[in-house]
Amino acid sequence: MGFTAESSAALPPGFAPDLQAAAGDPVAALRLAPALARELGMPGGGNTRRLWEGMAAVAAIDLTAARTLEPHLDALAILAQAHEAGLSPAVPADATWGVFAAEGPGARLTARRDARGWRLDGRKAWCSLAGALSHALVTAWTSERGRTLFAVALDDPGVRPAEGRWVSRGLSAVETVSLDLVSVPALPVGGEDWYLSRPGFALGGIGVAAVWWGAACALAGRLRLALREREPDQIALLHLGRCDAALHAAGAVLAQAADEADRSGADPHAWPAALRVRCIVHDACETVLTAVAHTLGPGPLTQEEEHARRVADLQVYLRQHKAERDLASVGEGILAGLPTVWDAQ
Repeated sequence: MGFTAESSAALPPGFAPDLQAAAGDPVAALRLAPALARELGMPGGGNTRRLWEGMAAVAAIDLTAARTLEPHLDALAILAQAHEAGLSPAVPADATWGVFAAEGPGARLTARRDARGWRLDGRKAWCSLAGALSHALVTAWTSERGRTLFAVALDDPGVRPAEGRWVSRGLSAVETVSLDLVSVPALPVGGEDWYLSRPGFALGGIGVAAVWWGAACALAGRLRLALREREPDQIALLHLGRCDAALHAAGAVLAQAADEADRSGADPHAWPAALRVRCIVHDACETVLTAVAHTLGPGPLTQEEEHARRVADLQVYLRQHKAERDLASVGEGILAGLPTVWDAQ
C-alpha cells in the first residue's frame, strides 16, 4: 500500500473524532498530545513511516491541530535522541513542547554560564504557541558561530512576549510571537551545534512535509467530492488528475524517505536530501492549491469554514519552505556528492 493520509489506517481507532472536536483549537489539540505520542512513537527504528502517515492523517483532519502537535512530537524525539547519546537533561514528563530554533532579523538569543548554571538573555523570534505551552526547546548562541539547544520553562518570570501582533488569516489560532528572555534558567540538550548536526534533524524537516502533504490530500478529496456531485467537464477532470499525479509522486517520495531513514545511519548528505523531499512535497501542495482553486472557484472559500480554513492554513504553513533558496541548497548538495537518480552509469 502507498503512503496514506487515511485516518482509519494511520491513526488509532477512535482518535479521529477527538481530533475533529479539537479542530482549530491548539489547547484542545495539546490535550491529545500524550495519547498521540504513545500511539505514533518516534522516527527511526522502523517506525518513521508510521509516524509520518499518522501526522499526515492528523493534518488531513485539521491543520491547526497538526501544526500544534508536530513540534511537540519533534521535541520528544529530540529529547529521546539526546537521552540515547547521554546528553539529555531531566525534564517534566507531562510537559507540552515547542521547538523554537528559527533566527529572525534583529533578534539574537545568547546563553551564558554562571555559578547557578546556564542563563538565556535576548530575543527569540518565531515562537509559536508560546502562551499555550509549558516548555520549549530553544536554540541560543553560545559562541560567535555556534548555537546550543536548551530546554526552558515558558512560565519563568523572565520570559515575556515582545511587542507585535499575529494577524495571520491562516493558522490564526497558532499565535506566533517573539519572546524576550532575561536571565532565564536553561538546561542544555547536547553540546554546541549538536541540534543541527544530529541525524534526526533532517527527519524532523521531512516530517513537516508529511503534514503539508496530508492537508493537500484533504483538499484534493474536497475536489473529488465536488466532481462526483456534478457533471465534470474535461478541464475539471484535468485538474483532478493533476492533483492525483502530484500527490501520488510526493507520497512515493515520502514513503521512500521513511524507508531510507529506517535503514540507514548517519548520512553526510541527509540535509540536502531532506530539502529535496520537502521541495517535491511543497510543489505538489502548491499544485493542489492551484488546481482546487481553479476548479471550485470562490464558493467553498467564502461559504465553507473547514475548506477556507484549510486553504489559508496550508498557504501559511508552506511558507516555512524557503522555495528557491532550499532548491539552491539541494544543488549545492549535489555538487558536494549527494547521489541522484540521474547519475551517469
